Amino acid sequence: MHPILFRVPLPAWTVPLLWVFLIAAGIAFAGAIGLLIAKNKPGAATAGIAGVALAAIASQVKEQTYTLGPLPIYSYGVMLGLSLVVGWYLTLGLAERDGLPKETMANCYVVTALAAVVGSRVLYILTNLDEFDSFGAMFDIRRGGLVAYGGFLGGFLGSYLFLRSHRIPLLPWADVAVPSLASGLMITRIGCYLFGCDFGRPLGETAPAWLKKLGTFPRWAEGTLDHGSGSPAWVQHVKERGLDPTAEASLAVHPTQIYESLVGAGLLALLLLARRRQKFRGEIFLIFTFSYGVCRYLLELLRDDAERGSIPPTLPEHVLLPAGLVIFAVGYTIGFSHLLRDNVVRKVTQVLSFGPAIALYLALRPETFAASATLQYSTSQAVALATGIAASIAFAVYHKAALDHPEQAMALSLPESPAAAADRQADGDDDEDQDDEDEDDTPRKKPSAPSKAGARRGSAKDEGRATAREHGAAEAPDTTGEA
Repeated sequence: MHPILFRVPLPAWTVPLLWVFLIAAGIAFAGAIGLLIAKNKPGAATAGIAGVALAAIASQVKEQTYTLGPLPIYSYGVMLGLSLVVGWYLTLGLAERDGLPKETMANCYVVTALAAVVGSRVLYILTNLDEFDSFGAMFDIRRGGLVAYGGFLGGFLGSYLFLRSHRIPLLPWADVAVPSLASGLMITRIGCYLFGCDFGRPLGETAPAWLKKLGTFPRWAEGTLDHGSGSPAWVQHVKERGLDPTAEASLAVHPTQIYESLVGAGLLALLLLARRRQKFRGEIFLIFTFSYGVCRYLLELLRDDAERGSIPPTLPEHVLLPAGLVIFAVGYTIGFSHLLRDNVVRKVTQVLSFGPAIALYLALRPETFAASATLQYSTSQAVALATGIAASIAFAVYHKAALDHPEQAMALSLPESPAAAADRQADGDDDEDQDDEDEDDTPRKKPSAPSKAGARRGSAKDEGRATAREHGAAEAPDTTGEA
């Protein structure tokens, strides 16, 4: 376990950060002008906002410099990059299979990935404001600090805004995107393990030796990173658990990074399997949201790192923690239990879903007259509960609608592409031209002149009637044969 895989040798140069960010802002503004000329208003607005942000950063770091030297390649960064590449191929492959426009989905993936990184960093900053002594330190991602749920929320918002500008519904995209989130968890948590962050509580004495070995994080050599003198677990154990500062490794803890990586692998398999029986657009997304919420809530019970943040209320742990499991059980009962077709099996699983809450309450309940420990939900637990119950309600509504209108529930509802609209218009014009040609080719019937025989018959008839009137007789019968 080491935070740096290798270092790229580079010459030692001192670069003023002010000019770096000013040049970047100038490039962004130039791009905004170019996009505006090309009548791409959304792109121009995005580039303009980026330019303003870069200019604001430049004003904050005008006195700072950066010394360019041997470039460290961080283990977490490598795993994050690998997860983005794997997610790219997985998402676009599923999108093409579902009939979504590949080029638009590729652009959406880039926007979603960038928004996810920004969101994960923003949530970390909001929950750990005391760690940053300057505005510029908030942008130093090399020091770590990304929250998975922040990436989930940021990516969701980025996808929504991008797809809305292209008039494409969100749910079909969400279904093909969430498998990449599962694969991302599987890969990036290995990076967390190599770095030593996001670790768990100390293991008991009876824990198996192989698990203790997995959960022991070393003390790094001085100077490995610009800050700190050891892995996050080692540093926290020295400060809070009385570990000897000369110890070469941390206490043995739950390797929660490995646990969550396995959760990611399991969710990936679950989502790909659920696609085979999908009944409505958005189903895969909602299954992921609920399932990851449950797993993340349980994993937080084992986490021990101090950078997770917390959210009120403050309640006894034997009340607060089981209450969260009750909420998930209610969500399963009203929503996802209906994936089971057999009514008896469904009822049994609904009852059993409340079992973990009862078991946790009994395990944490203090003895009579004993003081109970109080705590708050971690940030991730609170988000897991909120998104989990929202996903359950949405699933119940969409699932019922899908049973009533199955074809409509699986419709993509994509806008007509410009090429298709042009083809349709061309076909319509061709049809109109063909109709005009058919009308021109059809000989028009001219009114025929009355035949001589007809004229003679008419004259004889008129003469007979006139003679009869002259003699005062009744009108002569018509003997010409005309009806």
